[in-house]
This record gives sequence, C-alpha cells and structure tokens, in this order.
Amino acid sequence: MAEPRWVVVGVWIAFPLLGAAACWILQASAAWLADLRWVPKRRLFEFLASLPEVPRTAGALALGSVAGLVVALAAAERLTVTVAWDLVTLARPAKAGQQLARTDIGAVFIDDKELVLLDRVTAELAREKSDLKAAPLRDAFVSRGYPWCDKDPYEDDYRLWVPGTPGLPAGANGLLMARGRTLEGKKPAESSELRAELARLGIVVRTRGKRQYWRRSLQRP
Repeated sequence: MAEPRWVVVGVWIAFPLLGAAACWILQASAAWLADLRWVPKRRLFEFLASLPEVPRTAGALALGSVAGLVVALAAAERLTVTVAWDLVTLARPAKAGQQLARTDIGAVFIDDKELVLLDRVTAELAREKSDLKAAPLRDAFVSRGYPWCDKDPYEDDYRLWVPGTPGLPAGANGLLMARGRTLEGKKPAESSELRAELARLGIVVRTRGKRQYWRRSLQRP
C-alpha cells in the first residue's frame, strides 16, 4: 500500500514548478521589497535588484527548481506498506525494507501519524511515520486477520520522562537524556538507534514534540 502514482508524479512536477515560481516572484519584486523599511534582509534585495535582469531571472528559476527538487525528494521518501497473510513489509525508496512475521505481531495501530506494530509482549516492532490514510491501512490489516487497534492499547501506561526518573532500568535515564539531545539537534537516525537501545532494556518510548514518554513492555529485563 503506497501513495497513488499520480500523487508521486505530481510531487516531482509540482514542487520544482512552485519553487521556480516563488523564486521568480521574489526576484521580480526585489526592487520593491528593497524600498520597504520593515522588510528584513533589505540589502539582499538591493543586491538582487542591482543584477542584470536575464542572469537574475535565470538564477532565480534554477535555484527555485533545485529547492523544489530537494523538497520533492524528501516528500518522495514515503512509507510503503505491504500486508500479506503471513508477513508485513515496511519499505521506503532507497532503504532496506523491514519484514515482520504475522506470528510476531500483537497489535497494529496509528499513533500521531505513525504506524506502530507491537509484538506479543507489547514491545515495539516498528514505529514509522506515514502519510497513508488510516482507513485503508485498517482495512488491509483487518481483512487479513491482523490485530488492529483504533488507538494505542497501552496509552494509559505512558509516563512523561524527566531527568533522574526513578524506577527505570540501569542506563535508561542516560539513554533518554542522550535521545533528548538528538531530538533537539534533529538527528532522527541517532534517535532511532537510542530507541532501539531502550527497547533492549524493556522500555518503550514515544515522542510528543521534544518531550519523551515511556512505559515498560511486559517482558522486563
């Protein structure tokens, strides 16, 4: 299950065009913007207005198109979910997919635009950001007999983490503190690695903004 092809194609066409159009409008308005006292970076607009029209326009169109392509590339990294009777595959372009056996899956649900799959001792098997609609996802899992939940069945077990939280396994506070720094620095890869380390300690963690909430899985260390 993935975004319709027309959506994917539209992203690759629309974003470069929108980027080029935005930069064209910006450069065409440079002289006017440079005369407005309240506009920030006025010197930049003054510099743009001083350039010859042809290279200024060509540069703006090129820069806008490239910026649009960068945004389109990020948008194209969408999650594809394949639900078979015995296996669930989660994949993104240019990345290795994750395959989860049906016998290992204890719950499936959407949590704040993330697709979450739990194992049978309530630990997380996967947590992936997804723009896929909840209803088709639910139908795909339910029609094949997977344990779909309309919300996180362990919602009430989560607690806000603060430094020095008592009752956590040894090392968990340090991992959560390190993960907090990766959230501040917007380093998703490192954040995921630390989530995996916490899972080995029997701690399930989720994020709301830059706050971390935790609970224990049933299989405790």
